[in-house]
Amino acid sequence: MAGLEASERFDISAAELATFTMLQLLVYAAMQIPVGLLVDRFGSRSVLLAGTSLLVLAQAGFALAESYPLALLARTFVGMGDALTFICVLRLVSRWFPDRRVPFITQLTGTLGQLGAVGAAVPMTWALGRWGWTTAYLAAAVLGAVLALAVLVVVHDSPDGRTLRGPQLSLASIRASLAASWSHPGTRLGFWMHFTTQFSATALSLLWGYPFLVRGEGRSPNEAGLLLSLMIVAVMASGPVLGWLIGRHPWHRSSLVIGIVWSIVAVWTAVLLWPGPAPLWLLVGLVLVAGVGGPASMIGFDLGRTSNPVERLASASGIINQAGFTASLVLVVAIGVILDWQTPGDSTAYTPEAFRWAMSAQYVLWGLGLAQIWRYRRRARTVIDRAELEARTFS
Repeated sequence: MAGLEASERFDISAAELATFTMLQLLVYAAMQIPVGLLVDRFGSRSVLLAGTSLLVLAQAGFALAESYPLALLARTFVGMGDALTFICVLRLVSRWFPDRRVPFITQLTGTLGQLGAVGAAVPMTWALGRWGWTTAYLAAAVLGAVLALAVLVVVHDSPDGRTLRGPQLSLASIRASLAASWSHPGTRLGFWMHFTTQFSATALSLLWGYPFLVRGEGRSPNEAGLLLSLMIVAVMASGPVLGWLIGRHPWHRSSLVIGIVWSIVAVWTAVLLWPGPAPLWLLVGLVLVAGVGGPASMIGFDLGRTSNPVERLASASGIINQAGFTASLVLVVAIGVILDWQTPGDSTAYTPEAFRWAMSAQYVLWGLGLAQIWRYRRRARTVIDRAELEARTFS
């Protein structure tokens, strides 16, 4: 509904409409490290309040924009405001809950976020149909203002204080903090976990899932919509389970991720090699298994949490959070390029064969990611074993 309204309001093509989503995702990914540094310096409460306030202003600007350039500018600030929230939540969870419960609470938070995103689509669709573009998005801005007020009143950085501040930032301290975070093999392991698990589900849900299912697999629009909805179900169902598992078995986090990635690879391989359109049951398996990759990517943050001191936890999380979104952007662009390469002329009538070639681009990213996970899990275990030996020696 919002896509159709935007096309009519700004008189734009489908490609220009897709730019809204791509721009917001690009800004979100680019902001992760700066946001992590800001959280380490000013605390979660202050940055979260800034993020919600920025979202309010950006949504109001989007509501009032009457030209495509102004709407793109507003979406840029929406991406910035969105980027200012997630790492704050990770930091708050690590401050307020015992270490063993952090993985479960983190996954539960992500699941609730997914549920909120799905739930918000229904009233927003109703508001657009009943009130029109401007009023609907201004109402969303008002709701954001209420949330900002709640953050101001309710949120504390930790049980010990409303606001916690880190050391002042300078170019030298920023370089030192980022270098220290990145140098730890646990941070790099978390980075490549996030990189390898997320991109398949993101590319499907963000842009290419619907055309792949309709044109690549011959499914009806209703069937394609239902299949993509099942992916959200997989995210919500698997997140708490994975959180519980890694809380109980923290030494097997990388093994769990490797198993999930290989499962995604196996199902995609079956779909792409199936002679003709894949059967419905196999496509159901595809969206369910690919959907688990979203919560699996959250395991990377747990590696960052246990590999870094609390004063640089947010900046390490920012480094890790860039990985999956960077891989997703690369894949989304690669699929488009390959589809155009495999389709004659300027036509957008992509064939099933073109989609098989395009979706095969995932194997390059899976190969790179799995190789790096295997590489850094060995290094991370070496560092942990050395630290435990030193602790026993000096205790």
